Amino acid sequence: MNAAPRPSGSPSLGDAIGATWTTFWFTPVGAWPLAAVRIGGGLLALALWAGYARDLETWFGASGMIPPGLLAAWRSPYGVSVFDFLPSSPLLWIAYLAGGLVLACVTVGALTPVTTVLGALAFASLLHRGPMLAGPADDVVAVILWCLAIGRSGDALSIDGGARSRLGRPSPAPSVRSRIALGLLRIHAAVIAGAAALAQLKGDVWWNGTAAWWLAARADSGLVDLTGLFLRSEYLLNVVTHAIVLFEALFAAGMWIPAVRRPLAIAGLVAWPLIGIVGGEPFWGFALAVLSLGCLPDAVESSA
Repeated sequence: MNAAPRPSGSPSLGDAIGATWTTFWFTPVGAWPLAAVRIGGGLLALALWAGYARDLETWFGASGMIPPGLLAAWRSPYGVSVFDFLPSSPLLWIAYLAGGLVLACVTVGALTPVTTVLGALAFASLLHRGPMLAGPADDVVAVILWCLAIGRSGDALSIDGGARSRLGRPSPAPSVRSRIALGLLRIHAAVIAGAAALAQLKGDVWWNGTAAWWLAARADSGLVDLTGLFLRSEYLLNVVTHAIVLFEALFAAGMWIPAVRRPLAIAGLVAWPLIGIVGGEPFWGFALAVLSLGCLPDAVESSA
């Protein structure tokens, strides 16, 4: 039997996929969402960068604990860092302080076409010099910085924008580059959330509801001691454990459903930091909250 003809004017599946692809990647977007990501990501990058200051020479100095031979076992043979070539104390500190200055410029939006690229390179260079020191938050912040380098994150909420206004130049038009950057941020947010949920579902403690206890009871766990609270209420312990997995799974799937993307992204601004605090990785939680800013839908973007 012949298939019924497609009604005139009704788009084919291929047309619908093509339109969705074009909208996701190539529809120009205003400046505000990526500017908010730039500020949040820049502050996190500065905080993580500052964490290396106290032990900079202990780790990376001429007689430091991470010599070139040890690096070869940890990173790709193609990996390279500017800090590999600066074993002496003055040069090491000059490069480190220069990198911090660049990240500060990214945060305030100064010379962003240059500083966002240099900031991403500097942060990646530091991680490559000590890959065994990098934590989950470092990896997420590195992704954020590279996305900022792709987009036009300095078009709003920035020193660049203020200088443009004082010179009487018109506001920048919506940008395809920023749309691509936001698309990459959304993909990474969904993948990271989904990977976290899948990894947790492999452990029995996430099924029996006790995982939150083991996270809170770790000696190096986060900013707040929740063990006493969990000891008083097993019900609360079970709820927190299962709520973490449920939110991560919903977030990963919901980023592709327009009807729920905005409320989930807004919820992520609070939920991710709380999950990070419970899990003893507060910077990771705040980094995921920054990714959530990049997942806000067109209703927010259109206000730019």
